[in-house]
Amino acid sequence: MIAQLLSKLLPPPENRFYSYFEEAGEVCELSAQLFYQIVNSDPKERDACLVHSQAYKKRAVLALEGSMTLLNSSFITPIDREDIQLISTSLYKCTKSVLKACSNLRSYNIDSYNDFVKKQAEILIKATEELRNNIATFRKASSLEEVAKCNRLIKETENKGDEILAAATEELFSGKYDAIYVLKLRDIYKGIENAVDRCSVISDLVMSVVLKHN
Repeated sequence: MIAQLLSKLLPPPENRFYSYFEEAGEVCELSAQLFYQIVNSDPKERDACLVHSQAYKKRAVLALEGSMTLLNSSFITPIDREDIQLISTSLYKCTKSVLKACSNLRSYNIDSYNDFVKKQAEILIKATEELRNNIATFRKASSLEEVAKCNRLIKETENKGDEILAAATEELFSGKYDAIYVLKLRDIYKGIENAVDRCSVISDLVMSVVLKHN
């Protein structure tokens, strides 16, 4: 009884929350790599690639549930409860956005993808790599400088992604394509933009938390 009470009152090891964040960040990066792989693979290989999608989705759900369960069972937390919930749910939504984009690649049955989609895939990988680094820095950050550097890199990547999207959208509505193809490509473009934007949002959340605790 006393042991149970102490487990409620004493702060849990910080690495348990951060471990869930890092697991979610890793799955997000793996999902981005899957998108890149599908975009650059032979159409016949896409179904084989998508086998990984369900495993990544399950890992993302487990990371979110683990973080929320720990949060609900802890009276004292290393950072604000609202921030833990926001970071956890945002990481999950980021992976979900990427995996949905992967699924759309198969559903839309496009034989080959243009250079804009491939460039977006590269931007997505870079954004999720930087996000994962940001989460790792979050655990050990002793100064605002480290987190600010990670945040700046993600913002730069997001801006490059915006430039690619603008050029892709202009070309898409040039009149060269039929309406169905336009709808398919626009949805893929927007899906990846949303995922990259989520990386930036999570980075801002991390930055905000570090600012509060410095």
